[in-house]
Amino acid sequence: MNHLYTIHDRLVSRAEKEQRLGQRGQVIWFYGLSGSGKSTIAAALERELHEAGRFTKVLDGDNIRSGLNANLGFSDDDRRENIRRIAEVAKLFADTGLITLVSFITPKRELRALAREVLGETDLTLVYVKASFETCQQRDPKGLYAKVAAGQVKQFTGKDSGFEEPTADDTNIVIDTEAQDLPACVAQAQTLLRG
Repeated sequence: MNHLYTIHDRLVSRAEKEQRLGQRGQVIWFYGLSGSGKSTIAAALERELHEAGRFTKVLDGDNIRSGLNANLGFSDDDRRENIRRIAEVAKLFADTGLITLVSFITPKRELRALAREVLGETDLTLVYVKASFETCQQRDPKGLYAKVAAGQVKQFTGKDSGFEEPTADDTNIVIDTEAQDLPACVAQAQTLLRG
């Protein structure tokens, strides 16, 4: 897209912003089934980083689907647009020097590839938060699995709508929330920070 009036040469650069903040802008993208622990890990990591003086922002379904993406449903096209918008917002935050923690189901490999295309290899770390459908169903932190069982929710990821397990090319790390407690998961996630 051509811009009529280029102002980029007058804007504060990313490097200047990162220097001021004393950190490198980046995106850690947690994905997995609903109830796997994505938001819990992101929130706990954000708290630790905040207490250490780092500047962060969490993007998850609760704060994006109720505002920016309130007009999107759960069709394949809407899920793709949801991820595209999230990736673009995360890119803006990373360019500002923020550590952005993204927590979305991101069920398809093509959606994870889209996030990587928007954000680039340098800024994005993909983290598969692993837990079985049965474990997530037992946890059911938002009552969604109960609604699915009652037939109140359609196109539910892992049941009606598929979830594609990651491949070696499609993720940077796996955090298994069935095998580790929250502090261990957060500690594993913290090792992913770049700079």
